[in-house]
Amino acid sequence: MELQQMRYVVAVAETNSFTRAAERCLVVQSALSHQIARLEKELGARLFERTSRRVRLTPAGAAFLPAARQCLDAAERAAAEVAAAVGEVRGRLAVGLIPSVAAVDIPGALRDFHRQYPDVRISLRVGASEELVEQVREGAIDVAFLGLPTTARPQGVNARELARDRLVAVVAPDHPLAEEPAVDLRRLSSEVFVDLPAKTAGRVQSDLAFSAAGISRDVAFEVTNADYLARLVGQGLGVAMLPSAYVRQLTGVTTVEVTDAPARVEYAIWSRVSRTPAATAFLAVLDIPATPDSEEDPVIHGGGGRRPRRSQ
Repeated sequence: MELQQMRYVVAVAETNSFTRAAERCLVVQSALSHQIARLEKELGARLFERTSRRVRLTPAGAAFLPAARQCLDAAERAAAEVAAAVGEVRGRLAVGLIPSVAAVDIPGALRDFHRQYPDVRISLRVGASEELVEQVREGAIDVAFLGLPTTARPQGVNARELARDRLVAVVAPDHPLAEEPAVDLRRLSSEVFVDLPAKTAGRVQSDLAFSAAGISRDVAFEVTNADYLARLVGQGLGVAMLPSAYVRQLTGVTTVEVTDAPARVEYAIWSRVSRTPAATAFLAVLDIPATPDSEEDPVIHGGGGRRPRRSQ
């Protein structure tokens, strides 16, 4: 069994095509098919069902795929560790973030990192905070930036608190509340809301605040992207609550202070099990210490550095 054969299997599984997989791997299709056939013979099981219309994994292939990915990741990690031992940073850097991250200038940090370490392959994924925590635990992402209510903390990962920020109301420029200097949750509860999906970390902080105040609200629109949320608000379809540091970059909406608004904590997180040389170098570019706030309890009040922006 060879690593190249595993790469071919992963490529076919991800593209659902021997032709596209061969193009991705920069080999002729006959060579790729031959190597997969050799591997299937060695394993004693077919990994793919092939028809004239599609290619899909067999049950044996579905069982083989996660292990193949782990082997490839381990091989890449081994090569990166050897390079790091002689003063080079190579391999991959997978970064995750929530759309409304405001404590760190991610594009600027990635630009600086790429200039300093051009041999590192960078990937960027956007998702919900709880999804990012899970992906860091699983090793699919090296470093992630997320936001959680003050009542929640990242679990099973190393974490450093970057900033705390209060939520503000976001309304259309011609909304009656746009002229108000401040409102409270009870006044806001009479409005129709645009918010993130239920049970996501970005939604929970608002839900908990209204619940603690004994108030219910009407969330008529649920969207997964904070920018699109602001676009709906700008059209007068509802109001929203977003972190004050994030809304500064939005256009077409007006912000209003909320006297009893909930707060959000932004974190940088990375794996407790292992940290690649690229991940260590990226944290250094951000001036984020590569040790968590606390080994026992991965949160303190503070942190930050050159790039992270305090929003208190």
